[in-house]
Amino acid sequence: MEKQEKFETLISDAEVLIEFSETDPESAVELEKLIFDLEKEVDAAEIEALLSGPTDANDAICSIQSGAGGTDAQDWAQMLLRMYIRWAENRGFKVEIIDEQAGSEAGLKSATFRVEGEYAYGLLASEAGVHRLVRISPFNSGGSRETSFASLFVSPEIDEDIEVEINDKDLRIDTYRSSGAGGQHVNVTDSAVRITHLPTNIVVTCQNQRSQLQNRVVAMKVLRSKLYELELEKRLAESAELEANKQDISFGSQIRNYVLHPYRLVKDTRTKFERSDVEAVLDGDIDDFIKEFLLFKKSSQTSSTN
Repeated sequence: MEKQEKFETLISDAEVLIEFSETDPESAVELEKLIFDLEKEVDAAEIEALLSGPTDANDAICSIQSGAGGTDAQDWAQMLLRMYIRWAENRGFKVEIIDEQAGSEAGLKSATFRVEGEYAYGLLASEAGVHRLVRISPFNSGGSRETSFASLFVSPEIDEDIEVEINDKDLRIDTYRSSGAGGQHVNVTDSAVRITHLPTNIVVTCQNQRSQLQNRVVAMKVLRSKLYELELEKRLAESAELEANKQDISFGSQIRNYVLHPYRLVKDTRTKFERSDVEAVLDGDIDDFIKEFLLFKKSSQTSSTN
């Protein structure tokens, strides 16, 4: 309701500026900026209106994993991480890198990060799945075309008042020397933490905090979110849909294709929505893809209930 009232006020302001702009150049400039900002805010509100899940408004914990494609796939994983960080920053969201595992030659084997912002989980859940890149490999002296894969998994961050039962006897906690950021301190102590939840075999790691205690707190938060998501999947009985997002990270399982050669195109395999400005997409401009998927998902749900 507050947003609706805000939009109505801005529209009234625009109507006044339209009258003044005929004789006042400054009013014309102000009108153009107001319309641009209003269009952007209304578009964001339309996307949020499609989100109604119990945890859609929550912060998100995301994991990127390189797949088939060797060094090219690890480089692609790093490109995806940059894309989502830029997307989050453009929205005014806060991003925190929890864990990074560097690739053998370049890029990343995996990365876990937290996105804090209104509807972060609901928006990023649309991006969960396998992403496929086709390009001329920068790591092949022969200049051959390579296909690489990386995946994104997304969990909602769970509030402390939501109880998730975790028994100490079900956990295996290992510590090791961190290889991540944090300065000299992390390189001389076993500050990094790896927690394995034995009943589900879920493994979470954290190494980017300054102390072992801080890394353990963050790792437990990630584990709680993953266990909550697992329980939610069971309760909602959506295993078929969710499993589709968790296929092998290889050909035929992707949700989106990013083609840099022999033509330039980004195409979502679920909605068939596509764009040719690949650089803008890789620079974080992915709201169109998110909106199209949410509309597609809503349409599919409506069809299934009729």
